[in-house]
Formats: sequence, structure tokens, C-alpha cells
Amino acid sequence: MAKKTSGRGQRDLTVKVKSARGRRLSSTLWLQRQLNDPYVARAKAEGYRGRAVFKIAELDDRFGFLVPGARVVDLGCAPGGWCQIAVARVNARGDRGGKPQGRVLGIDLQEVEPIAGAEIHQLDFLSDGADAQIEAWLDGPADVVMSDMAASSSGHKQTDHLRIVALCEAAAQLAFDVLTPGGTFVAKVLAGGAEGELQAELKRRFDKVANVKPPSSRSDSSEKFVVATGFRG
Repeated sequence: MAKKTSGRGQRDLTVKVKSARGRRLSSTLWLQRQLNDPYVARAKAEGYRGRAVFKIAELDDRFGFLVPGARVVDLGCAPGGWCQIAVARVNARGDRGGKPQGRVLGIDLQEVEPIAGAEIHQLDFLSDGADAQIEAWLDGPADVVMSDMAASSSGHKQTDHLRIVALCEAAAQLAFDVLTPGGTFVAKVLAGGAEGELQAELKRRFDKVANVKPPSSRSDSSEKFVVATGFRG
């Protein structure tokens, strides 16, 4: 009697990576996860600079802040995926017909490869006068300030937590300085959402504040994003 074989749809298509000599287990697991992540494959197929593009796209699908004509500031923009999404949605290149409408300003400490339709600048947004410089580049205030920044991991959970909180608070302070009334602030936070003091400050300055984990955020990740809309000025 012939031996039964598995159907085509029942095969295990998961890619498994063997640990090479000298490679850390964490690196091997990261590589294996990347190879099996559908968002990584989709980003590559669609010409995006990483899977993080789908996070901002999903947040915008829900809250609708990247509208044609909006002026957007992306803090810590490397490698540039969020800028790519913003350029398309605010029509910064005029791809929807007619003249370009929105503006996308990418800010980072390091050099970032050029992105069609975006203006990329090397700047420490924590430095004195950064807010004035950003407004000068934009020729006015911003409609959206967004940040997917995360501090380099130290391996110490509490330290990493404090670093992410500090980055989010600093990004919020810049947003308070450069946003136009009615504007939106989006930033990466942790699983519990924005910290108590920051959450209270955002609720005081914005009409609505939500802490969201978009579908494309990995289930084993502790990240969430705070989305504050309706800046009161």
C-alpha cells in the first residue's frame, strides 16, 4: 500500500536557520524571524525600507492624519520607511495629479539615503533651536509630528524602558513647539501606553489621545503607539 503524503497546503514552509559557529543565538532567532515574517517580505516586494511602514500606514488608516497637503515631521526617520508612506499619502510628489501638495521633513542624527518627495536633514532634535530650524525648513508649523524612535537596547529592561520614555517625552515637547492647532502627534511607547505624566500632558494639550498596537506590530513586542489628535495649541 502506498504511503500517504502530505497535501501541498499542509507542508511546513517555515524557514529554519542553523546557528553558525560564533553567531549568537539571539542573532539566529532574529534572522529566522525575519525570514518568516510576511511583513518583511511584503515591504521588500513593494519597495519599502522595512516592515515598520505598515505600522504607520495602519495607524493612519484608523486615525486619518496623513491627508493630502499635510506638513509632516518624521523624527528619527532612518531608514526612511515612514517618510515613504507619508510622501504618498500627503501627495508630496503630486502623484495624484496636479501639483505636489504636502511636505515631508525627515530628521535624523545620521545620514539617510534620499527619499523621493521628502526633505531629509541631519539634526539633533534635542539641540537648542531645533524647533525653530524645523519650522524654517517647513516655512511654518507642522500638521503632524511622528516618531518611531527607539533607544539602542542595553539588555537591562528598566534602563531600556526609561530611555524609550525619555525619547517619547522629548518628541512630545518638540511637537508642542512646532504643531499647528488641530495637529497630530504619533510616537512609539511601551505596552502600557504613554507614561502617566506624559499621558496627562497629552490629554491636556490634545482633544483625543489613544494608545494603540497596530496589527503589524509583532505580538512578542512590547511596543505600542500613542496617537494624539486635535492639538489645542
